[in-house]
Amino acid sequence: NVRDIVRLCPLERLLLETDSPFLAPVPYRGRENAPYFLPFVAEMMAHIKGSSVENLLPQTGANSLALFGEKFKS
Repeated sequence: NVRDIVRLCPLERLLLETDSPFLAPVPYRGRENAPYFLPFVAEMMAHIKGSSVENLLPQTGANSLALFGEKFKS
């Protein structure tokens, strides 16, 4: 399942996303997914990785920039 994949994947290879239209995070399961649910994804991913959101966000942000480039930097 997705949690097992997150657990096995190194943090240096993970991205945060909400593109799965029908797999909204708890507590919004059953609704259409949306970008403003990203904090819930980050919280769950940090929990699965045994980390904190504060540790997770800089790394996933750096991973996004490495994959998509500086033009996506906000």
